[in-house]
Amino acid sequence: MLTDTIERELSRGEDVSIINIIDYLIARAYASKASDIHIDPTRDGVRVRMRVDGILHDVYILPSDIRSEIISRIKVLAHLRTDEHQMPQDGRFQHEFVSGDTLDIRVSIAPTYHGENVVLRLLSDYAQEFNLANLGFSNSDAERVTTAIRKQSGMILVTGPTGSGKTTTLYTLMRMLNTPEVAIVSIEDPIEYSIDGVEQLQVNPRVGLSFANGLRTILRQDPNIIMVGEIRDAETVSICINTALTGHLLLSTLHTNDAATTVPRLLDMKAENFLVASTLRLSIGQRLVRKLCERCKTPGKISDDEWKSLSLLRHGDVLTESSEIYRAAGCEYCNDTGFSGRACISECLVVDDDVRDAILARAPSSELKRVAIQNGMTTMLQDGFNKVLAGKTIIEEVLRVIHE
Repeated sequence: MLTDTIERELSRGEDVSIINIIDYLIARAYASKASDIHIDPTRDGVRVRMRVDGILHDVYILPSDIRSEIISRIKVLAHLRTDEHQMPQDGRFQHEFVSGDTLDIRVSIAPTYHGENVVLRLLSDYAQEFNLANLGFSNSDAERVTTAIRKQSGMILVTGPTGSGKTTTLYTLMRMLNTPEVAIVSIEDPIEYSIDGVEQLQVNPRVGLSFANGLRTILRQDPNIIMVGEIRDAETVSICINTALTGHLLLSTLHTNDAATTVPRLLDMKAENFLVASTLRLSIGQRLVRKLCERCKTPGKISDDEWKSLSLLRHGDVLTESSEIYRAAGCEYCNDTGFSGRACISECLVVDDDVRDAILARAPSSELKRVAIQNGMTTMLQDGFNKVLAGKTIIEEVLRVIHE
């Protein structure tokens, strides 16, 4: 729960400061390393939740009589229309703490049955300090990624569902590639972080600037490396492939379940298999798992029920019935959750000669996956269980994010 600060503020009655309440919520979220604040209207009040390590937690219920003031205050901060209540609005603002530190916050407002709903995305500076190691990539996968981004042309695609850390991985790759010798241009929706030395374009449907149109514009900017925030349609796929064919390195994301289903997804979007085989260099499948709190995790063994469930999965014999693992406990440092932070579990499908032949033969994703494993790919499930053995996470977390 929040501290007594908001309680004291609400007790002031008509003299309540909405400015202070918003500042307190942002300060609490930042201190908790929350990625989002959800301000949801309900029948009787305003429900405030915060997403910490991917999980939403209830933190407060505010009275309904200050709901409109809270929404208006956020709209003013984000330079949105305060008189518009029936249309979605998006914006952003910068919050300055008493200490002088600043925090970029992205705002999304949508009309719902009980009123306008607000989601604040906190774009913390610590997210800009990632590299492949602290993202959670294993040494072997990090080497595969590093080898792929050294290529002068081709496509590198990061795949997974919403909230699996794809954009963070792309930003990390761009920072690794960002040197004075190359020109990097991106088209994003939205721009999450500003990177010095990278020309970043924001998608704007109101003026006709889509991913496809933006990509055409980027090609006239003489880039070496191009980042497309997301491949969403056949037109964008076609331009991306042609871009990769003409000597550019292209980074993007795609919504698929794993690395192997990247190829069928591209083919579904009318890409030719021989062009995919020629341009795709690497497909990265990933998920985010919560990391065990290092201060309170406790050693344990795999239970009989867990082993029965694991025996049904093909995890490459990473775990055995006698494997030593760790369990979540909970302490003051992790707010009694047993977890602190998140890490990526990944699989990297390198398009080598064998995989290329399978693509040309229009092999299904299961065959592509089999060939990739035969040539050394570690699956997400195996990578997750390797992190279980290393004491980084728990079995339930791996199964939750892969089989949810």
